[in-house]
Amino acid sequence: MSVKYTPVQWNPNKYVYDLVALAGIVLYIVLFLKFAPSEIERAQQVNYPILRMRAFGTCAFILLSVILCIGPLARLDPRFLPLLYNRRHLGVLTFAVALTHASYVIDWYFVFSPTDRYVALLSSNVDYSQFLGFPFEAFGIFSLFVLLVLAVTSHDFWLKFFTPPFWKALHMMIYAGYASLVAHVLFGYLQGATDPIFPVLVAVFSITLLLLHLAAGRKETTFDRDTNANADGNWINIALLDDIEDEHGLVVPLPGGERIAIFRYDGKLSATSNACAHQNGPLGEGRIIDGCITCPWHGFQYRPEDGRAPAPFTEKIATYRLQLQDGQILVDPTPNPPGTHVDPVLIGETH
Repeated sequence: MSVKYTPVQWNPNKYVYDLVALAGIVLYIVLFLKFAPSEIERAQQVNYPILRMRAFGTCAFILLSVILCIGPLARLDPRFLPLLYNRRHLGVLTFAVALTHASYVIDWYFVFSPTDRYVALLSSNVDYSQFLGFPFEAFGIFSLFVLLVLAVTSHDFWLKFFTPPFWKALHMMIYAGYASLVAHVLFGYLQGATDPIFPVLVAVFSITLLLLHLAAGRKETTFDRDTNANADGNWINIALLDDIEDEHGLVVPLPGGERIAIFRYDGKLSATSNACAHQNGPLGEGRIIDGCITCPWHGFQYRPEDGRAPAPFTEKIATYRLQLQDGQILVDPTPNPPGTHVDPVLIGETH
């Protein structure tokens, strides 16, 4: 956090997360190489190097699809929230798998080129006016570049130079990278493949990703509309007490688009900004651990009553005043300065 930088601050959850991800990748590659020859390109002879390229290529595509599905899934069903922890580790693994795919491609197709293999890759086909022979490699290079940028900037060190809003905007490039990856796979398929497996794979994941984002967006839009309709003077009727599970939070919108997080814990209610001071993670999707709000992205913690990270850390977030009336939670939409103490609302006295 704010005390020092270390390459990776390991904990048991990270070990389990990474081991499961690595095991899944290895299992997928092994199964692909074992069963793909009997299922892919039945009308053509596909050699082992090409199968190996496709194994790592399809693995990278599936991993990236899963990463982009985690966010909307967590908003639709809180049972998916644990997947948000250390999601950037999964992103770094995806870059490693994609880089392995690219390395195998270059070593197989350009190793005997009279010119430098990377020069040959960029100059072998530059006719962008054709359709069937479109240089699909450009899409793959762009996607790999995006994954590289996001993997490099995933470490906390970059927050010393990037503000959280800029970092978040930078990482939205992942959607452009994903669209480019879809184009890379589909245009590559048009170069002569005959089996339908790859386009079907792309269609299933792409459509699933789109539908999940639309469903999550519709859910949040409906909630925002219902909440803003309850505004009354300086206090806003923001939620029902029964909407918040004990030791958990609830993300609620304010007029103007700002979102706050309301937490129920130890018979009390507190409200803070929803944006983590680390990388703008959604605090309201986290929970209370050891008496502190714990961000679901990277585990940053804050005391709910004053929005301050426990010593020796120094991060601070804004707090909000709450009222509880007949099971209805009301909030003063004016934020207090980050780190301001606000007495929690005692549930037992009012509910």
